[in-house]
Amino acid sequence: MASLNKFSRTLTQEIHNPAAKAMLYGVGLTDEDMNKPQIGIASTGYEGNTCNMHLNGLSVHVKKGIQENGMVGLIFHTIGVSDGMTNGNNGMSFSLPSRDIIADSIEDVVQAQWYDGVIAVVGCDKNMPGAMMAIARLNRPAMLVYGGTIRTGQYKGKKLDIVSAFEALGQKFAGTISDEDYNGVIKNAIPGAGACGGMYTANTMASSMEAMGLTLPNSSSYPATHEGKKAECLAIGAAMKNMLEKNICPRDIMTRKAFENAMTIVMAMGGSTNAVLHYLAIASSAGVEFTLKDIQDISDRTPLIGDLKPSGKYYMEDMLAIGGVPALMKYLLKKGLIHGDCMTITGKTIAENLADVPDLDFEEQKIIHPIESPIKASGHLQVLYGNLASGGAVAKITGKEGEKFEGIAKVCEREEEVIEYLEKGEIKPGHVIVIRNEGPKGGPGMPEMLKPTSAVMGAGLGNSVAMITDGRFSGGTHGFVVGHVTPEAFDGGTIALVKDGDKITIDAVDNKLILHVSDEELAVRRAAWKQIPSEHTRGVLRKYIKNVSSASEGCVTDL
Repeated sequence: MASLNKFSRTLTQEIHNPAAKAMLYGVGLTDEDMNKPQIGIASTGYEGNTCNMHLNGLSVHVKKGIQENGMVGLIFHTIGVSDGMTNGNNGMSFSLPSRDIIADSIEDVVQAQWYDGVIAVVGCDKNMPGAMMAIARLNRPAMLVYGGTIRTGQYKGKKLDIVSAFEALGQKFAGTISDEDYNGVIKNAIPGAGACGGMYTANTMASSMEAMGLTLPNSSSYPATHEGKKAECLAIGAAMKNMLEKNICPRDIMTRKAFENAMTIVMAMGGSTNAVLHYLAIASSAGVEFTLKDIQDISDRTPLIGDLKPSGKYYMEDMLAIGGVPALMKYLLKKGLIHGDCMTITGKTIAENLADVPDLDFEEQKIIHPIESPIKASGHLQVLYGNLASGGAVAKITGKEGEKFEGIAKVCEREEEVIEYLEKGEIKPGHVIVIRNEGPKGGPGMPEMLKPTSAVMGAGLGNSVAMITDGRFSGGTHGFVVGHVTPEAFDGGTIALVKDGDKITIDAVDNKLILHVSDEELAVRRAAWKQIPSEHTRGVLRKYIKNVSSASEGCVTDL
């Protein structure tokens, strides 16, 4: 079996460092094992999060499949941070930085140990892009296994998910839910293992990395507790053996066309704004030129056809019954919206993988709309520019909110102020809520605004207010929202100069984000502006502030 880097690894062990070979005997390898490819299995499993609680178990199945195909599987671990659990508190500052720590740690272990290939078993929002960044840097045979979506919770006959919990908080503020029902929602929203159940960030990244060809078909469609997930893990061994024999490496797969396929799936399914941030970063790691303009071009030509949560009706668990992501990909391929000639980890092209996939039945299923009658004729993710975002901003507009909002600024210096103002009844219809100092450096870590957006929805203001921020939004966010405003407030961007009562226009038709304040007045405000000093003088967040690029460049830390 051909094996990338195996010869170099063997020389290192036997000539330069015989102790390495001795240590491998010590962990239980045999003479026969010494001549086999070594595959690193990077598990992001940990007990504190339903998205990741089962991944160590899946990694054992992956290892079994590797061993059965004549290779040595060696499990190692990297970190995870729960976005759901950190939303709305200071822990969220550590979420986006964890993506780069994951990437760095996988790269570090695989390079140091001279593994011939790597398989990442991933579950939550930052696991997937972090692993994709790592394998792009390493460029040796690699693939990903998605832990799977969660099943929906149930309470009083209503399906629930993680966003239900945050929206219940808004209902509590509005006085429209009893204490009993509030507690009932909280206790039943998350029934067990799996990533957040709508087309939120985890399922967005899983679907798109399958479209990129980095997972086995249907990896994003099997729920975490489905029997197909174990079978997928066991099948990984044969796929890795094939990749080693044919020397198929990530950059053979992660081409410009593959990035276009990934973002097309994001647009078609109504995926998270975080995909924009992550694919800019992944492209940087892969050495592929891929910009905000490219993403806007894909949005312009791709209709929104997936009626999935948070703005739609259905959950990711519902996709499997209609043929999963492969059925959608086959439909988009027939319509000329994705490239069929891209290589995948199966050793076959996208078109070859999809050849025997059943067609979508538009008479029987209503999750995916025909392109001729889309939910929105173009993509829901729009890149906006203007004096409020000279470096760009990303809007999530499904069309249900309208495509233009003009209102009066209600400025919140931090995310927490939104909740305070909601409790006091100070957020009114017609407000554009401006949340600043939440960018990559100012947050730091570019926190998600799921708590305030969900609370606004729960308070019944979702159709009458808009929100802009230099922070991020969760994939669970819906409503008239604009994030990733660049330059951020910490760097003196115009968002730092907005005052209560200023008129703001958000235009997702002409892609404008405008603060209606004269250049002369902005110059006066800018002269009086002072950067808020960061309280982080040591540790991971200090390193992040010093190294992170802007949101328009993907918030990468290795430029």
